[in-house]
Amino acid sequence: MRVRKVFAVLGTLLALAAVVPSGAGASEETEKSGAKKPTVVLVHGAFADASSWNGVVERLQRKGFPVVAVANPLRSLTGDASYLRKVLASIDGPIVLAGHSYGGMVQSEAALGNPNVKSLVYVAAFAPEKGESALELSNKFPGSTLGDTLSTIDIGDGSKDLVIQQDKYWQQFAADVSRKDATLAAATQRPVNDTALTEKAGDPAWHQIPSYFVVAGKDKNIPVVAQKWMAERAHAKAVVEVRGASHSVAVSQPDTVADLIVRAAR
Repeated sequence: MRVRKVFAVLGTLLALAAVVPSGAGASEETEKSGAKKPTVVLVHGAFADASSWNGVVERLQRKGFPVVAVANPLRSLTGDASYLRKVLASIDGPIVLAGHSYGGMVQSEAALGNPNVKSLVYVAAFAPEKGESALELSNKFPGSTLGDTLSTIDIGDGSKDLVIQQDKYWQQFAADVSRKDATLAAATQRPVNDTALTEKAGDPAWHQIPSYFVVAGKDKNIPVVAQKWMAERAHAKAVVEVRGASHSVAVSQPDTVADLIVRAAR
């Protein structure tokens, strides 16, 4: 009799299991944990550091996105892309990759061939074609005043590190950021080696991966016309222009930048 009761209970459980859709509980748990959301990887550019993404990171984390703000070496395009490629390889699951300024050069190269990278977001950034350099693209159209604000540091190997003179940083790089925050950013900026800005790009990932662009309307580093031209050439899925924004648009307009990243994540 006990054996019959056991089989009767098992039969009831199996019948209930057939009624509940397979994996429904796991799906709900995944939804609650945010495990389905892609990891957002943020790549800063020259004359900045990973903290320049802080406002964007905060907003993405509030929405449940895992975020990695990479410390871009700023030594050479090949070397920087190689480092980012290793960071991307260490991340499980889908990735949305966003780059600011020179970071766009790096992400365009590093994402190539990585099936986990689902979208590329260019934030006042370079989106090069093969054979183009950051220096070439910044001078393709008139409007950049960066060259007049730079100081050099002789590295001793034939190359030079470039920094923006601190008293010129606010107006050149971050005119729509508070003077206090711009002064801090000027003091903590990371120099870029001139090799990184003159090295020619390889095959860009934006030919295969959907791209999204934030255009900074009052950018003095990368002319706005250049940003729009690169977005059009890449057949961007969306272009958001922030008319009064400086080159530091991720600092001054973190909501706009985060919103486009979320859109790219969908």
